[in-house]
Amino acid sequence: MKFILWPNNRFIKYSLVFSLLLSISTIAISCTSTSSNKSSEGEKISSPNPPISKPLQVAVLPWQSPEKQQEKLQPLAKYLETILKRTVNFQITKNYAEAVDLIVKEEVDMAYLAALTYIKANERNPNIQPLVIPIDRVSGRPWYTSVIVANTAENIETLQDLKGKRFGFVSPSSTSGFLIPMNRLQNADIDPTRDFSKIRYSGSHDKATEDLVNGVVDAVTNDKESFLRGQQSGKIDAKYKIIWESNPIPAPPIVINTKKFTPEVIEQLQEALIDAPVGVVDVSGTESAGYTLAKDSDFEEVRQIYSRLKFTKVAEK
Repeated sequence: MKFILWPNNRFIKYSLVFSLLLSISTIAISCTSTSSNKSSEGEKISSPNPPISKPLQVAVLPWQSPEKQQEKLQPLAKYLETILKRTVNFQITKNYAEAVDLIVKEEVDMAYLAALTYIKANERNPNIQPLVIPIDRVSGRPWYTSVIVANTAENIETLQDLKGKRFGFVSPSSTSGFLIPMNRLQNADIDPTRDFSKIRYSGSHDKATEDLVNGVVDAVTNDKESFLRGQQSGKIDAKYKIIWESNPIPAPPIVINTKKFTPEVIEQLQEALIDAPVGVVDVSGTESAGYTLAKDSDFEEVRQIYSRLKFTKVAEK
């Protein structure tokens, strides 16, 4: 009898164990499936926000020569890589339009733009917003000025003396090198196409200075810092003088595609730039004393001027 009962008891025990294991397996599979689905859904939701470990791609306007800019960018790149613990790649663009295209088409995460190029980028992609703005070391303010510099040896002392002369702009997308001085020229009833014997676009602020001192043009638009830098280096001598200076212009901002980052990461980037040592914050070559927060409304006055001159075309001749 015991021999007969023993196998049945054993069978019952094995059946119970098997049933228990089967239940556990079923629950585990169900949980795994649910977790997998949630994970998949989570990935879909968070996909627009890349991990902080991904390389940070930053486009930079061609402010100075590429060699000088690359040299100046290295300390900032190393600092940001240390703070953010991610690779930082700066790309100096060939021209202003390329920088706008890169940030608008989301081929880079951030960009160093001028006020006008930011406005153009924001117009095409509202996700592009200012992150921080540099503080001028001389004024202690987050602004700079545009100037028209002339060769006084060509009998140029006032804006009216520019008529009949050879004139240089920086770029049609430059704030201080086109938009702001163009607004002033129009207010002075000066039509570049009609009144200048030659019109040239240099492509960068340093090249604008070179065009002036090399006699390619008689006067140029520029930012005041570039003019002072040329004086200090000995490149610009006493015969080249400022004949007009603008009111303050918002400094060139660092902008970001807000679609690509969480608010926490954006705040981390802002803090990293604002807390950066003075020696590593000089992105453009201007004398900067750090960064402060920026917002879209800071550029409203420039936006209004742009809206008036948006369809004004001045071709080289």
